[in-house]
Amino acid sequence: MTTTASDLLFDRLIDWGVDTVFGLPGDGINGLMEALRKRQDKIRFIHVRHEEAAAFMACGYAKYTGRLGVCLATSGPGAIHLLNGLYDAALDRAPVLALTGMTYHDLIGTHYQQDVNTDYLFENVALFNQRVMGPAHVENLVDLAVRTALANKSVSHITFPNDLQDVDAKKQERSPMNVKGHSSDQLLHLSRIPLQADLQRAAAAFRGKKKIAILAGNGARDGRAELLEVADRLAAPIIKPLLGKDVVPDTSPFTTGGIGFLGTRPSEEALEECDAVLMVGTSFPYINFLPKPGQATVVQIDDDPARLGLRAPIEVGLAGDAGPTLRELLPLLPRNDDRSFLEKAQAGMREWWKLMKERGTRADMPMKPQVVSWNLDQQLADDAIISTDSGTITT
Repeated sequence: MTTTASDLLFDRLIDWGVDTVFGLPGDGINGLMEALRKRQDKIRFIHVRHEEAAAFMACGYAKYTGRLGVCLATSGPGAIHLLNGLYDAALDRAPVLALTGMTYHDLIGTHYQQDVNTDYLFENVALFNQRVMGPAHVENLVDLAVRTALANKSVSHITFPNDLQDVDAKKQERSPMNVKGHSSDQLLHLSRIPLQADLQRAAAAFRGKKKIAILAGNGARDGRAELLEVADRLAAPIIKPLLGKDVVPDTSPFTTGGIGFLGTRPSEEALEECDAVLMVGTSFPYINFLPKPGQATVVQIDDDPARLGLRAPIEVGLAGDAGPTLRELLPLLPRNDDRSFLEKAQAGMREWWKLMKERGTRADMPMKPQVVSWNLDQQLADDAIISTDSGTITT
């Protein structure tokens, strides 16, 4: 049986551990669909009814598993429909690979049917974005696309001209510089840790501070244990933007829950009254909920140096992964023995939960939305995952 360029693509994705693809078939990806059909014992294809759903599913898969989400769409309008879900992945930093079809390679740019330059179209949303030029090009692109998405928690995109999908992998000659087998299907996981001098400056910034708050977002997920230890040492409540909801459980005595339009009163009060803030793995966008400039000393940890100081003026910025950075920072931090700020936040949360129970168990008619949510919560397992739309429906 002939090995096609499409076969090479999915064989390489299998090497990377991909076992699920979300997509909608179309004439512009017949070659890719056939390669998937031949590998249905290794890759599960989830057939959606709209390409946008495929992109959102791939994004959700990446968020919930930490693995690469993959979506597939045909050329022209099919590829265009992916964009909404891919922007969700890009903005929430979920690793997703989008595969799209494209018109015949020698008719691109001639107004042929569904002649959309999808590589140009995806330029803004995809950190890696390339067009396949033939079978010898596939392995290199797949390796770099997957590695880029996983390493940067970003979107990668490969678009595949229709006719090149079925090209016999043995019939295209390689250029002299493209040595066969030179690319690797391995990702090196590095623990990025700031310089010791910067860690010492960050720790010194908390000396003498008595009202310290921690703002922990999506990027703090790998440092839950360390975050709780830091909260104990600094006597600091942990405040969670929406994407950081699962960083520490709501039952922890150190958290005051959410902040922002979906936040709690104790979280808002803590940020209004604090004299220092440790921001960990968050680009929380609602600046008006953060301490006013000059109110509090801010130390920020983020694996992206460009985001340090993005939302608030910082005293010290630490570029590194949350877990390893917190482990290095912890023994350097001064212990805050004044626990009154934390205890006030904890008392506020007891009142908050009392209020939530009152509103969730009220019997007046018509029934209030809080009653539905409260009773649903009683039926769910502690580790249940609830997926909702964003915006008013989440409130």
